[in-house]
Amino acid sequence: MIQRSKSSKRMGCRKLDLSGSIASPDVKLNLGGDFIKESTATTFLRQRGYGWLLEVEDDDPEDNKPLLEELDIDLKDIYYKIRCVLMPMPSLGFNRQVVRDNPDFWGPLAVVLFFSMISLYGQFRVVSWIITIWIFGSLTIFLLARVLGGEVAYGQVLGVIGYSLLPLIVIAPILLVVGSFEVVSTLIKLFGVFWAAYSAASLLVGEEFKTKKPLLIYPIFLLYIYFLSLYTGV
Repeated sequence: MIQRSKSSKRMGCRKLDLSGSIASPDVKLNLGGDFIKESTATTFLRQRGYGWLLEVEDDDPEDNKPLLEELDIDLKDIYYKIRCVLMPMPSLGFNRQVVRDNPDFWGPLAVVLFFSMISLYGQFRVVSWIITIWIFGSLTIFLLARVLGGEVAYGQVLGVIGYSLLPLIVIAPILLVVGSFEVVSTLIKLFGVFWAAYSAASLLVGEEFKTKKPLLIYPIFLLYIYFLSLYTGV
């Protein structure tokens, strides 16, 4: 009897041991040497062939570029070109050829838009007209330069003509002050036009033109006279 009771107790213990819950196995992923514990849902999806839902794409470093870099805007380069145009004297030591040899679009566009804004006087159509003259005036200078044998691209002409509007922007506030003095105002206007035309011509009219330089300098001079007339309303 005693043996039977002992054996029955052993059977009861065995039954108790088998009545426990079975824990789900832990599945670990080896990602770069680090083991990561995977959940039951993740394991189920992988077993059913839906593991692609769990894949994460790596971030493309090109998508994290700053906005200025995305738009190809170099503020330091634009500032240097502005200084080259406003101070065209060779004695100052600026590498002015960078304005022609390394053209950009956003710098000249900003200059043209700023000149358009100060030329408004309540007439918003002036803005579009100035931009049109900039584009087609530069195209005229480009075609003339190519006919005369110059090696220049349209983008280079567009950039130089746009940047060279800066002298007219500089004299604009001065004209507001001395506008009542006709002689002084006229002299300042001529100075601004000569300044702008010289900055543009010294960059666009190279040695390849030889004796044909006046044929290109003259239309550049007329172009800036027209730009000034849009500002003054004359």
